[in-house]
Amino acid sequence: MPKREKYAPKHRQAPATLTEASKKGLRNTLILSSVAVAATGAAVSVGSFSSSPGGVANASQDLGPNYHPVQAQDLMDRRQVVSRSSDRREAADPAKKAELAADKGPAITRHESLSSQDPKDIARALLPQFGFSSDQFSCLDSLWIGESDWRVDADNPTSSAYGIPQALPGSKMASAGPDWETNPATQIKWGLGYIRDSYGSPCNALSFKASHNWY
Repeated sequence: MPKREKYAPKHRQAPATLTEASKKGLRNTLILSSVAVAATGAAVSVGSFSSSPGGVANASQDLGPNYHPVQAQDLMDRRQVVSRSSDRREAADPAKKAELAADKGPAITRHESLSSQDPKDIARALLPQFGFSSDQFSCLDSLWIGESDWRVDADNPTSSAYGIPQALPGSKMASAGPDWETNPATQIKWGLGYIRDSYGSPCNALSFKASHNWY
């Protein structure tokens, strides 16, 4: 009886033997994997060295002569260059001050003496200084129109009364200023002070004059 051949399933194939080319490729793969692992270890070592005082120097030797680690001082220098420093602002301040100086700007400072203004305008401006409101001006106007018609050099020929408020004598107004004979502001200051101390307000002084024909 002849021997039967050993049954081998068709879907199974006998393991193939590795050829020389396959063995060579496998060795190359293993070598490349080992190099990758070594490089990863070197990178991790550089990171750990950088956290220690001597780590940066050792890592730079491993990474070659062209590697230059960034020092903390370099970062501080760069930050100072980029940031706005107070030194630069201070350097610009003198130029700003020169441009904004009053003698170079368009603003004009003007000093105007009260003596050159209309006596009535002077009186309106001085009312608040003596505690009078603006509604007292109408009474003051009527009072001094009757006394002098607001003339600085008004001189009463029958007495020694003089000036806008008709001070008696006129030299009394020297207490308000030495220019009492020619300066309307000086005369008005004296007259408002006299009215305040004697009658309380221009309207009270006008009422008194209406009853006595003098004040």
